[in-house]
Amino acid sequence: MIAVYPYNTLGHANHGWLDARHHFSFARYWNPARTGFGNLLVVNDDTVASGKGFGTHPHRDMEIITYVRQGAITHKDSMGNVGRTSAGNVQVMSAGTGVMHSEYNLEQEDTRLYQIWIQPNQQNVQPRWEARQFPEAPITSGALPLLVSGRAEDADSGALFIHQDAAIYGGKIAAGTVIEHPIRAGVYVLASSGSFTVNGARLNPGDGAEVTEEAALRIVAETDAEILIIDVGA
Repeated sequence: MIAVYPYNTLGHANHGWLDARHHFSFARYWNPARTGFGNLLVVNDDTVASGKGFGTHPHRDMEIITYVRQGAITHKDSMGNVGRTSAGNVQVMSAGTGVMHSEYNLEQEDTRLYQIWIQPNQQNVQPRWEARQFPEAPITSGALPLLVSGRAEDADSGALFIHQDAAIYGGKIAAGTVIEHPIRAGVYVLASSGSFTVNGARLNPGDGAEVTEEAALRIVAETDAEILIIDVGA
């Protein structure tokens, strides 16, 4: 079963420096029918203006994944980490017992990113942060790259680690590409750019989709596209 959530139906908040679309209830946007998907609690589609950002603020007991789609974001935290994550790359922060951090767009252009929060399967872990560069070239066959995983079988895959039995796949796919992607229980699909179908259902730029009770995804790229698959169960 597939439920598509078009971009123009998502929660919306424009703060001037931040233009955000919320796939699930977040901050002042409350939709009792959209409070998460399995352990996936937050997906924010954020555009951060040049020179602006999120000032220092706290987090605790949350796996926070940032996928940068345009520009770059510069991270700084109370653990002493400082890092710049650019388009196509990913950073992960396990908030654990508590961490303070800031995220600023220090670029000369707007930064677009997905902010993804996944509920951890362990509380009070040691806070940590890491980022990684992933392949930039669009794929034309095979599988989407594995970006993030907390699954034992992916320990040596090179994916960024999270404290949850979940995985995130993503990247660019060329027009005409067909991908067969196995799934466990349920996935949330994000259309970062371009148009494609998932088991016959069409997604356009900015759309999201919940997929349940399916054994696999058949993804057909109608245009050059960028896609994320968040496999968290449902």
